[in-house]
Formats: sequence, C-alpha cells, structure tokens
Amino acid sequence: MKILTINPGSTSTKIAVYDDLNPLLTESISHSVEELSRYAKVSDQFEFRRDLVLDVLRRHEIPLEFDAIVGRGGLLKPVEGGVYEVNDVMLSEMEHPLRNHACNLGCRMAADLAARIPGCRALTADPGVVDELDDVARVSGSPLLPRITTWHALNQRAIARRFAADQGRRYEDLNLIVAHLGGGISIGAHRMGRCIDVNNAFDGEGPFSPERAGTLPPGSLIDLCYSQRYTREQLKRRISGNAGLVAHLGTTDVAQIVRNIEAGDKKAELVLGAMIYQVCKSIGGAAVALAGNIDAILLTGGVSYSQYVTDRVRSRVEFLAPLYIYPGENEMLALASNGLGALNGTIPVKEYK
Repeated sequence: MKILTINPGSTSTKIAVYDDLNPLLTESISHSVEELSRYAKVSDQFEFRRDLVLDVLRRHEIPLEFDAIVGRGGLLKPVEGGVYEVNDVMLSEMEHPLRNHACNLGCRMAADLAARIPGCRALTADPGVVDELDDVARVSGSPLLPRITTWHALNQRAIARRFAADQGRRYEDLNLIVAHLGGGISIGAHRMGRCIDVNNAFDGEGPFSPERAGTLPPGSLIDLCYSQRYTREQLKRRISGNAGLVAHLGTTDVAQIVRNIEAGDKKAELVLGAMIYQVCKSIGGAAVALAGNIDAILLTGGVSYSQYVTDRVRSRVEFLAPLYIYPGENEMLALASNGLGALNGTIPVKEYK
C-alpha cells in the first residue's frame, strides 16, 4: 500500500511517503515568519502549503498515486480515538474552526490531494481533541468551566501501542502512564486502550513546558486580565508561546539550558527543576487515576532526549512502575500505521458526525 502522510505544524509542514510502513521519503518543509505573515488566518495558508507538498513530490519524482493520504487531525469537536474518514462535515468545520492551529489544515490537504487520485482514501487519526475521559475527570470546581482535553493523542497512543508490541502484549490490555514532553506537555492515564484522564496541554493546564505556562494561580490570572497591562492576544501568548521555559530563561532549547546549568547557572537549574517537578507530580496524579495499577510509565517527545531530564523524572516516579523512554515524536509513522490498518481492515474507520 502506498501512503502519503501530511503533518502541518506552526512553522513547518512535514510529509512522508510509505510503502506499507517502509519510508520512501521524509521531508520537513520549514516556513519562515515572513512567509506566513502574508496570511491573515491559518486557514488562508491552505493552498500555499498544499502546493509545497506537491512540489516536494515532483522534485523527488514520486507520482501522485496513493492508496491513502492521512492528514494530521485538526481541532475538531471532541471525538473518540481512532481513524476517521475525512468527510464533508469535517471539512466544513475546519473552514471555520473553533480554535486556530496549523493542524486544522491536515484533513483539508488530505481530501484535496486524494480527490485527484481514483480510489484514494482521505483519512485522519487520533486528533488532539480525542476525549475518552471518565465522567468524574470532566468536572471542575466551576460549572462554567468543565475540563476538556487537547493533548498529544496521536503520539501518546502510538507510543503506547509500540510499547505494547515490544512487550508482546496489546495496548488494550495494559494500564500505562504516557508523558509527552515537548514544546507542550501532556500526561495521560491510559486504561485498557482508553485515555481516561489527561491535561489540556493546548490551553495551559498541567505542568509548564518549554513554551506553555501550565496551570496558573486563577485569582492572580484574573487580576492580570483586568490590569489593562496586556491585550487579550498578548495574554494568550503569555499562556502558550511566550511562557514556560522561554518566559523564564529566554529559550526553549533544553540542551542549551542543561549546558548553562553545568556552567553554574542557578536560575536555569531552579526553573528546569521546577518543570521536572511538575511533570513528576502530574505522573503521580495519573497514577491515582489508575488506582496504582500501572504496567509502565512511558516518556516521549523531544525533551525526552535529555538524559538530565529523564534521569530526574526517573528518580522521582520509578517507585510507581517501570519507566521506559521513547524520545522524539513518531507522528508520521503513527499516521501511516493508522492508514495502513484502515486499508487492510485491522483498524475500523469511523464516521465523523
């Protein structure tokens, strides 16, 4: 089966071509601030990014002949995990999304390109809005603000399935805590194939991260909103973008921060230590969600390449369960795996309504 995967991010569009799960091409197309500033809205970038994907395929002499094109899932309304056929309802919602992010372009690009190929299917899988929370996990202290999920569903579930395969077991038979440590951080409690509790990493809940503020003191946050010191958009950036490590230390580069610590930077040591501490507390909370019945703790995401970070996480949480590290993001392979499963019938394809 020939599969094309497309993953639009804030400053890049990643594509990969697979023969079954054998990668034939992987490429990340970077987008400069100047290029993207020409577009008033993220949705306006659709043709620009699509045409760049076509250019890459032409340059590598890869014909537009695929059995499936799998796009990264957008910020839709909450759905169960799994593979979805891109349909008119999904495309209509992505034209006017509730929340703006480049990931919203994934299903649109998949549908546009698949429509040019006879018999090709346009699919998406495990979007960031996957919601399988236990009902008790949805209730907050205010009826006005129920807990919602926006998290690294695609990578978390892919890593959980990879770990299960490594152990000769099924994801659906395991209780796992999966911590995605990247630009944003999400920590999920996975019970027998469902993520029953996870923080809203997109909007700023849970541990702070390289670029997100995490959970903040609510009273102080409300006071800041009415202080007239910042506009609404500036405050949004103070929660996601110009927050976390970058707000404290001026960089999101964890490797550089560690080098600064080794050179004697006490502030860097304190701030990175605080992020690690909050990650460990959230892992502890996920352990409670699973009532202490945990087969493994899995660390993934780009920050998991840092042994400085993973050693300190391990020292605090490994009393709960064995800890395994799967650094980086495996989203392209995860998209392809879901697409192949849909094509060969091992993964059911759901209808978005």
